[in-house]
Amino acid sequence: MKFYLSIFGFMLIFSCKETTTVHKETDYRAEAEKVYKSGENMLQGSPESMKRIEEAIALDTTYAEAIRELSVAYLKRGMPHKWKPIFDKAVEKDAATWRPWRGYLYLWFYRDYEKAIADFNASDTLTDYIDYPQGHSVDFWRGIAYLGLKDYEHSIAYWDKHIAKETEDSGEDWVELEAFLYRGIAYYESGNTIKALENFDKIIHYFKQSADAKYYKALILKDDDVAEAKALIKDAIIDFNAGFYNNRDYVETLRQLYLEDLEDLRKVLLE
Repeated sequence: MKFYLSIFGFMLIFSCKETTTVHKETDYRAEAEKVYKSGENMLQGSPESMKRIEEAIALDTTYAEAIRELSVAYLKRGMPHKWKPIFDKAVEKDAATWRPWRGYLYLWFYRDYEKAIADFNASDTLTDYIDYPQGHSVDFWRGIAYLGLKDYEHSIAYWDKHIAKETEDSGEDWVELEAFLYRGIAYYESGNTIKALENFDKIIHYFKQSADAKYYKALILKDDDVAEAKALIKDAIIDFNAGFYNNRDYVETLRQLYLEDLEDLRKVLLE
């Protein structure tokens, strides 16, 4: 009887300890989230905001979202030696979420196309679905990364894949302007002007206003149809001044056009 009571007592104590541990872990995350979310309206990168994030991480060192957020201020201030070690920790804690995001940051903030592609490729094995970091599929981002490497074959292949899926899911008129634009640029730079025009024409058809599409179309037509090229570049300048051109916050976008580019082409067409 004493033996059975001892065994029962041991099991009871172990069970209580296990339950207490689980509750503590749950409490740590709940408390960490509470601290983290209490300052969501604070100025990003301010001492108050950074201190609040650090406190949340101290409560739960596995809190990947908070770790990632801690790195952002260093990213936007051009401090890669501080950004990367912190972001890598977020990837370590939650690779499925943050590895494709790291690829996005490699792509835009550091123009490290090979590392970006490696992270996008890794995301294919981490999830059984297509990831959409920052609102676009990894196929979309791979199309841009391969264009950055001037690997037009792979770039076009990923644009084809992305556009086909978006068209199947929602219709061609829901495909992003940038998808047609970058596929068109990949065709243009690889010497296939017929396919390039098809993509620029789709942009003009679906979106009407696009300085980029009209610029590239004028560039292709300048030797064979000067009159149309002149009309296109005139409209392109109007679109640009109205804000309808490809650009990004914080960084220059790939193949970004400036007003000087449009004016230079207009001068060539007027000669």
